[in-house]
Amino acid sequence: MNYTASAVIGLLIAVLLDLAVLRTRLLRRRSFWVAYAIVLFFQLITNGILTGLPVVRYDRAAILGVRIVYAPVEDLLFGFALITATLSLWARLSRGAPTTRHAAHEPPRPRGAPTPRTPGR
Repeated sequence: MNYTASAVIGLLIAVLLDLAVLRTRLLRRRSFWVAYAIVLFFQLITNGILTGLPVVRYDRAAILGVRIVYAPVEDLLFGFALITATLSLWARLSRGAPTTRHAAHEPPRPRGAPTPRTPGR
């Protein structure tokens, strides 16, 4: 299997993981795309340096040949898959975790204990 096929398969797995398996639906959120744009900017700089110098070389038979800032487009697909899968897993695993700093530092209440009232509510 060449790099192009691996990158496309990784992309498909990450998208399915996000939308169908974990159902985090990060790909439908604007915040995901803003964060990804930031990651992509730095990925292009890093790939540009590593492939432009040439620290990293690619077998021409294993890639499509389309390059962005010296890096093969497959690197962008693979990077997108890694970011998407990681953030989807993180979002799914963090569900149910305390959402505020205050709640994270409260001691656990015994079962059946009444919920304390917050002043001002």
